[in-house]
Amino acid sequence: MAKILIAEDSPTAVELIKRTLNPLGHQIVIANDGENAERLILDEKPDLIILDIIMPRMNGFQLCRSLRSNPGFKDLPIIMITSMDRESDRYWGLKQGASEYLVKPVDPNLLLERVKAYLPTAA
Repeated sequence: MAKILIAEDSPTAVELIKRTLNPLGHQIVIANDGENAERLILDEKPDLIILDIIMPRMNGFQLCRSLRSNPGFKDLPIIMITSMDRESDRYWGLKQGASEYLVKPVDPNLLLERVKAYLPTAA
């Protein structure tokens, strides 16, 4: 069983993502702002992060950049899920180190497909 951290400040979005991922049987950890997410990532060492960009106290771009500067997290899969849908936003997200950049509302099947690609032992 893998550990997935969801960094998202919208309770509705968290619930939708959790419902999508629950059938995979992985442990899910929730952070509702960037600083809390960073703390949990350092403590919990998740296998994959689902990261919103627009969050209080540290945005997803900042968090992603911080993680990628840490050698222990340079290969950690980070799937950004955001309402920021411009091509320049996508470019910037990938430039900060995101593994994937998905735009809300995310198709649940696409999210499952991407998570399974990074956690191949998923059911």
